[in-house]
Amino acid sequence: MTRKSIPYWHVDAFASRPFTGNQAAVVIVDRWPTDDTMRAIAEENLFAETAFLVETPDGEADYALRWFTPTLEVALCGHATLASGHVLLGEDERREAVTFSTRKAGILEVRRVEEGYELALPAIPTSRGEFPEAVALLGSEPREVWRDPNGYNIFVFEDASQIRALDPDLRGLARLGDQQFICSAPGSDTDVISRNFVPGGGVDEDSFTGSAHAVLTPYWTERLGTESFTAYQASQRGGHATCRIEGDRAVLSGDCVTVVEGRFYLEG
Repeated sequence: MTRKSIPYWHVDAFASRPFTGNQAAVVIVDRWPTDDTMRAIAEENLFAETAFLVETPDGEADYALRWFTPTLEVALCGHATLASGHVLLGEDERREAVTFSTRKAGILEVRRVEEGYELALPAIPTSRGEFPEAVALLGSEPREVWRDPNGYNIFVFEDASQIRALDPDLRGLARLGDQQFICSAPGSDTDVISRNFVPGGGVDEDSFTGSAHAVLTPYWTERLGTESFTAYQASQRGGHATCRIEGDRAVLSGDCVTVVEGRFYLEG
């Protein structure tokens, strides 16, 4: 049995210093491992997401990209995409942008900007709805609930103190399936504050969620009457971004820090 060595990076995304923001693993392979192998690698990493990249110079984008949590493949992950762009742009200082083709989220781009990077994601609209089962498990009554058909749910609260005080029944939320329970309110030090619980996807509380901000961007730009806002995700590690709406795109600005670079070894 041979051992294959592949490059690996551990990146803190939406962070300006180590040990903050959201951890992502970035793994570059010459062809896709099996799904079971990618899930096993993600489980070994124990991060919210591991990004797998395959270079596609003759494709519609520079790289093909897939994301895995420790338990499943996801349709969209913002912070691991930003981390992937950080790795690739860091490897080639002449490059200003990198594009990724994905299975369910279309073409994504990470661009170098003065304060770090910009990540363009599909803006995800929501509509007013109800989710009483989830509200009961959050342990606090939001003033509004907004939902989309693919499992993104916004619970809007009055102020930042309510967001920070949330102590939901995570096991109960997990039984509601692979959904994001995005709790948000006007911020104190930033325009918007949020926390995001995804226990059905293997992540009890995410540190900073790019896809959640692709949902929050169209919601809050409309409510605030502005094209952009500053955002803080109030997890234990915390994470910051500036969010703006640009047509059908939610553009998130943030920085990344590489904390580990090495090799990952696979059998076979």
